[in-house]
Amino acid sequence: MSNLYMAFLFTLIAGLSTGIGSLIAFLAKKTNKKFLSISLGFSAGVMIYVSMVEIFASAQDTLTTALGERFGSWVTVISFFGGMFLITLIDKFIPSEENPHDIKLMDNVEDSEKIIEENKHKETSKLMRTGIFTALAIAIHNFPEGLATFVSALQSPSIAIPIVAAIAIHNIPEGISVSVPIYYATGSKKKAFIYSFMSGLAEPMGAIVGYLILLPIMNDTVFGIIFASVAGIMVFISLDELLPSAREYGEHHLSIYGLISGMIVMAISLLLFV
Repeated sequence: MSNLYMAFLFTLIAGLSTGIGSLIAFLAKKTNKKFLSISLGFSAGVMIYVSMVEIFASAQDTLTTALGERFGSWVTVISFFGGMFLITLIDKFIPSEENPHDIKLMDNVEDSEKIIEENKHKETSKLMRTGIFTALAIAIHNFPEGLATFVSALQSPSIAIPIVAAIAIHNIPEGISVSVPIYYATGSKKKAFIYSFMSGLAEPMGAIVGYLILLPIMNDTVFGIIFASVAGIMVFISLDELLPSAREYGEHHLSIYGLISGMIVMAISLLLFV
């Protein structure tokens, strides 16, 4: 029973570390769009790198071991693009906003004020949508990650400690991914923190669901398919939401600098716990 409590505690610590990243919202200045551009690019770099280098590779290793080299590789690729297809369907059901920087003709002062207000609304709506999509992707990612942490901690707490530390470091920039666009969209530090915090709660929820429901039927094949799908979802959101938003709210090079910085941070965090 003590191992059970310890396993859940480890998972809770790893998941709630997204809250550390979300504290960036309390330090950000709302008018600093260069910071927003770099942060969104940074978030995309984190998500793309961890998806392609860690999550996809782990899924492929698991599936090729369970299903064989050829068939396992095919299932990995299909699951990866299946995740992209899934998030595309979700995207279709969420109405997209027009480009917040589109300019309309203004006939008089009243029209000018109205159009400026409309453009502000479109800008905040788009950022809010980006933040929610990112929170969704991270929550889906954290769910099976929480299950993995929980199972490893049940088997051997000493093995689980470096896993928890690595996941916690990963979750800090993921918290930034959610909190920054939410904060800039709403101007509310409280909302930015709550959305980021809630996305991290998916990790201990994965542990609870895994213990109560999924653990008896979970196997390497199911686990590998989930991870490969999550990798596809995170790459799609990075390319479709985060990077375009980063370019809109700052100079082109700023978004790329942020992208590369995010990849470097995630790469170092992975190497520290090999």
